[in-house]
Amino acid sequence: MFFLIQYNRPKGKTITFKKYLEKEEAQKDRLDLELEQNRKSENHEIVLLEALNEEQIHITHSRYF
Repeated sequence: MFFLIQYNRPKGKTITFKKYLEKEEAQKDRLDLELEQNRKSENHEIVLLEALNEEQIHITHSRYF
C-alpha cells in the first residue's frame, strides 16, 4: 500500500493524506501536488511512503499525525 502525504511545515498540519494500491497512480498524484505547490510557493512537504498498513505509517512517521 502507498500513502501520499502533504504536510504544511509552518502550521505543523497534514493537508492531504491518501491511500493507494497502485504505485503509478500515487506517483502521478505526488507529482501533481508538487507542481501545484511550486506554482503557489507554499512551504509544504510532500512525501510518498510505502507500508503494509496505515498503522505502520503512524508509528514510523508520527510527525505527520
